[in-house]
Amino acid sequence: MHIMEGFLPAEHCIAWTAVSAPFVVHGGMRLRKIMREHPQMRLTLAASGAFTFVLSALKMPSVTGSCSHPTGTGLGAVLFGPPVMSVIGAIVLLFQALLLAHGGITTLGANTFSMAIVGPWVSYGLYKLFRSLGLSLALGVFVGAAVGDLATYVTTSIELAAAYPDAASGYVGAFLKFMGVFAITQIPLAVAEGLLTVIVMNALSQKTDVLNELGLIQGRPT
Repeated sequence: MHIMEGFLPAEHCIAWTAVSAPFVVHGGMRLRKIMREHPQMRLTLAASGAFTFVLSALKMPSVTGSCSHPTGTGLGAVLFGPPVMSVIGAIVLLFQALLLAHGGITTLGANTFSMAIVGPWVSYGLYKLFRSLGLSLALGVFVGAAVGDLATYVTTSIELAAAYPDAASGYVGAFLKFMGVFAITQIPLAVAEGLLTVIVMNALSQKTDVLNELGLIQGRPT
């Protein structure tokens, strides 16, 4: 992740784009509502997008011959919900494909599904679960961001295995091989992303009262 331009067969590109499109459309509607009702949140929305862009553009060499990077989508998912993050993530991926040759246009749907849809939903779901159990904000944010990062790479491995099943062990064997490429470097990166997201969230929740007033963060860290 990101899957590069031309790497997936055309039918897979079309299929992942079709799967991702409803999430992005719904996210656009949610984003428009937030912008209309809470125009003061524009800077925070922009900051969430910048956070995602910078972190997911930090390609780090992997000892397995690929590269890894954080995703940065957990922060926006917790603040604004995963629908909004699907739009922000898709925009980030588009600009990275056009400006950095990181990812691709034909693979935009697949990359959006893994990084801008699955990752944020996992992050948000775990965050809400931990908060409903009465656990601290910091723990919920950390686990959500870290596991959401890993969920992105699991989804990418599923996408790649579906396109290129192993000749001997089939889809499952291919999935395990792709996961093996990512796992060694991605696990520590996910932990680091979780910690960084907690730091940013603590700063926002302590200094930006509007987030609490709008109910985007439930409770301050203790």
